[in-house]
Amino acid sequence: MRRHTGMFRLITVLLWVATAQLVTAPAIADCPRARLTPVTELRSGLVAEGRTVTVEGIVTGVFIGPERLGGFFLQQGVRPPAALFVYAPALSPEGIRPGDRVQFEGRFNRFHGRPQVHRIDNLRVCAHPGLPDPVALRLPEDASRLSDLQDVKVRFDQSLTVTGNYELGRYGSLRLSADGRLYRRTGTAGANRELLQARQIVLDDGSYRANPHPIPYLDASGTRRAGDRVEGLTGILTHAFNAHRVHPTRKPEFVEANPRPAPPASSHRSLRVATLNVENYFLTLGQRGAATAAQLDRQRQKLTATVHGLDADVLSLVEVENRATAVADLLETLNQDLPAVLQYRAVTHRQTGTDAIRNALLYRPARVSLLGAAADLDPVHNRPPLLGWFTAADKDKPFGVVSVHFKAKVGCPDTGDIDLGQGCWNQLRTRQARRLLDWLAETRRGNAPILVSGDVNAYAGEDPLLEFLAAGKRDLASRHLPPERHYTYVFHGEAGQLDYLLAPQLLADRVKMAGIWHINADEPRFLGFAGREPASGPWRSSDHDPVWADLRW
Repeated sequence: MRRHTGMFRLITVLLWVATAQLVTAPAIADCPRARLTPVTELRSGLVAEGRTVTVEGIVTGVFIGPERLGGFFLQQGVRPPAALFVYAPALSPEGIRPGDRVQFEGRFNRFHGRPQVHRIDNLRVCAHPGLPDPVALRLPEDASRLSDLQDVKVRFDQSLTVTGNYELGRYGSLRLSADGRLYRRTGTAGANRELLQARQIVLDDGSYRANPHPIPYLDASGTRRAGDRVEGLTGILTHAFNAHRVHPTRKPEFVEANPRPAPPASSHRSLRVATLNVENYFLTLGQRGAATAAQLDRQRQKLTATVHGLDADVLSLVEVENRATAVADLLETLNQDLPAVLQYRAVTHRQTGTDAIRNALLYRPARVSLLGAAADLDPVHNRPPLLGWFTAADKDKPFGVVSVHFKAKVGCPDTGDIDLGQGCWNQLRTRQARRLLDWLAETRRGNAPILVSGDVNAYAGEDPLLEFLAAGKRDLASRHLPPERHYTYVFHGEAGQLDYLLAPQLLADRVKMAGIWHINADEPRFLGFAGREPASGPWRSSDHDPVWADLRW
């Protein structure tokens, strides 16, 4: 076994030698007089690629190793500083230290447009004067300076907020923003887009490898939620993959400012209505949802924890596979560990549409009685809205709950209903909202109020929501939450609300409490049922947060 291990190590060394000259750890010695090439000339384009140069400067960050960037950063001068990356994958990590003044020969080139020196030779450590002070930056005030400080050591003397963690498991990076996390009320921010960009920086992990192991920056619970903060971020500023990013030279200090929330406390003196996007609950493996039986089991466990935590009496679900067996399977799963008084039934209707996914309504017969059901079959809808009429147990006041799922902002056309500031298909979603309101007026039972529940795929300031508000509907959750909690989804690091409980004033006046249970949108996707490291419990059971409201009845 030792022999095989030794052979493996030998092969590894030979592979490194094939890509770069092996550099041994140099001792400190006076650097010889040489014709040095200033880093400013290398960055300015005055030096032709492929030319051999001699460079001297201070090492500010070392990222050597097969799982790292494979080199170090060199900096010259103070005001203004100039720096660049030195690619030396075969250099021993003990060969140089941050703060060393080094001199070496190497070949100049550009890697993906970024200047660097590689194939280095005659590396000498001339002295150890220590690290230069990092350049102090603040966002958004200094956003215009970032391009001039590439590869320079910097420090952000401010609190930065984790506004996106989508690529944490995939690439080990977090999107940070100044002045709190980023929000959106429309599909695009228009004139505010530049300001939003100026507030952002990416915290990288000293590597561009995919699927890092272990995943960096996790807390004791194995997550890093959007809304957490980073204090005093210090590292090397770079630009790669269309974003300014920092490779830290000091361990980032996180503040867990957005802890995982407990389930919303419920009271049997009120009726709870909730909506949840289940992120493609499919029994057909390999389609939109689970790819394997193990993933499906995890999806069942996560959704069960979510639904039991919501403890809703009427529950609207979207993105269920359009098969009766899928609804029946989910229903059986949810009821398995519930006492009879808390078990669910499904509102059934023969017309579920032709889309791959459908809307569903579940209810607790011990808490509410089902009076009837209807579906709007107008072809404007991608998935027919499903309406259930209910009355509370021992009450004679009927109310309706309609489960909806409007057209998503994906699959954009080249012409027609394109993105004009609210995402593509906004015109279709607006027509869907108008048609739904007309249909509800036609289907209404006397003065019985109807609550619209589901995924409208429109942010709070967009046309479909404005149609509902103009018709007298009220967003129940937003009336009971501070503005910074008005979101159910995070896209490109910007939090916004896509899922709603919309009710007329009559129902809104009966709301005792309402909210959004932030168990999904703030969690990194690798914790999901199909992720690399799935979490137990409700965390990342979907990519949308559930919305709930308690009604006095």
